[in-house]
Amino acid sequence: MKQILLALGLFMGALPATMAQTFRGIDKTPMDMAYYPDDYAHDRKFAPAKIGTDKAMVRVTYSRPAKNGRDVMGKLVPYGKVWRMGANEAPEIKFYQDVTLGDKKIPAGSYALLAIPGESEWTIILSSDVDQWGAYSYNQALDVARITVPVQKTETPLENFSIQFAKKDAKNATMYIGWDTTVIPVPVGL
Repeated sequence: MKQILLALGLFMGALPATMAQTFRGIDKTPMDMAYYPDDYAHDRKFAPAKIGTDKAMVRVTYSRPAKNGRDVMGKLVPYGKVWRMGANEAPEIKFYQDVTLGDKKIPAGSYALLAIPGESEWTIILSSDVDQWGAYSYNQALDVARITVPVQKTETPLENFSIQFAKKDAKNATMYIGWDTTVIPVPVGL
């Protein structure tokens, strides 16, 4: 009987160790979202009077890598090559209604948001190939639209890659994409 209890005790003592779950560490490139109108999801839940009957125009879900003392543009983000705009999966941009991106008409829907960075201008790419890791499987045949936008410089470097929307007028906004001292203004409208 003592042998059975001893065996049972050893088994039960070992059980928690074998059932322990191992979790990965925290991702160094946290995910973020940008809406237009700004903070739409929050206001829809907590301040519905603030948005009234307005519908969201656009949401971007992306990962925010940090500069961490590295040379970003032209080095970490190479010029002339397709880049996923951020880290990990390619950002997903969701248009809740038909919009224009630059001068291109874009149907409501979800797209991968990619770019070809350059020193003085960037090519912004919307691809129908969502859920891709990085831009490694990029296929130009799946492009929905491409627009070219000028590069702007800022005096104050941005430590983390960021996307933010600003209202231009009642039907238009600018999606600002920024990292380090580079800012890319992308016009979005209804």
